[in-house]
Amino acid sequence: MNNFASIPALDAATVLKRFHLHADKSLGQNFLQDSYALEKIALAAEMQADDCVLEIGPGLGSLTRYLAVSAKQVTAVELDPDMLAPLKAVLTPYQNVRVVHGDILKLSISEIIDQPNYLVVANIPYNITSLIIRHLLESDLKPRRVVLTIQKEVAERICAKPGDLSLLALSVQVYGKPSIAAIIPADSFHPVPKVDSAILRIDIYDEPLIPNALLNNFFKLIKAGFSQKRKTLRNSLSSGLHIPTTESESILTKAGIDYMRRAETLSIDEWRRLCDAK
Repeated sequence: MNNFASIPALDAATVLKRFHLHADKSLGQNFLQDSYALEKIALAAEMQADDCVLEIGPGLGSLTRYLAVSAKQVTAVELDPDMLAPLKAVLTPYQNVRVVHGDILKLSISEIIDQPNYLVVANIPYNITSLIIRHLLESDLKPRRVVLTIQKEVAERICAKPGDLSLLALSVQVYGKPSIAAIIPADSFHPVPKVDSAILRIDIYDEPLIPNALLNNFFKLIKAGFSQKRKTLRNSLSSGLHIPTTESESILTKAGIDYMRRAETLSIDEWRRLCDAK
């Protein structure tokens, strides 16, 4: 049973003004303040009372409060030093929140989270989505579920099926099953972004779909495959891997893949076969 009704509304503009601050466009700061949307994110995470939650980029702490009333412990990692004072003020009533000042991409997950099967819940700039997911899932301590609020179009790309896959979609789907839990209108944020957002939920597999021993080769191959996505795989792999087209054609044939296909049409299973053939 959640306790969301006890959480007061938070007006981002008022809090920013109180601390003489402005949203930093370079950090992709759009503060989610709509209570209904915040509740949807918290519900999508399916937190239990004994869960530990990692939040990336808590900003003004609007979402942090919903996590705090649902979970045992919340560790919130904030990059912007200007956010630390308002965060402290907003989170004063919540004793189970620990704020860490730092860059999540430069921090070791095991140094800030000490419980396995933790959750990640965050509202992040879309351009670091893939980097954050890889950082989390290549660490020794992996979450069981990741819930991210990102641009709607990017969330749809991540959930794409073979035929319309991208480098980002494959980078996520190799680790877990993505789904869109809800759409969040742009006017739920301050300042209001130009596009709507989506709540992306990723349920993490116990093991990646590509064996750990082949993951580096997998990422090398998909980067090469999508380096010139309008070209056939024979040509894009040749260019991306700096090998003759005869060699890329041979690798694809060995994997049982038509070398005239394009990268977006391959399933993860076919990429795995390509890893085995390389």
